[in-house]
Amino acid sequence: LYEKYKVQGFEILAFPCNQFGGQEPGSNEEIVQFACTRFKAEYPIFDKVDVNGNNAAPLYKYLKSNKGGLFGDSIKWNFSKFLVDKEGRVVDRYAPTTSPLSIEKDIKKLLGSS
Repeated sequence: LYEKYKVQGFEILAFPCNQFGGQEPGSNEEIVQFACTRFKAEYPIFDKVDVNGNNAAPLYKYLKSNKGGLFGDSIKWNFSKFLVDKEGRVVDRYAPTTSPLSIEKDIKKLLGSS
């Protein structure tokens, strides 16, 4: 999706988190290396953050406060996804099990493409 829509301003921002079963035990550098090698990631991969609890990153406090709904106030597992517009408004939130390809229609709508 990133390769397909980046010229239209689409960005993916990845924030690794080790709060879910210790699935991100590596250093920040190891995580970036893994993502770039295994997934050919060309988008920004930030340092590890907490997404829940008192030490949750301010970004995740904002995202969750704007799109809680059925998901409640916490991130339930890795690979939770948020769709945010160019003004920083949270448009939608997707479960960890939601395939990125299944939200392509929402991305296209937000970008104004058909």
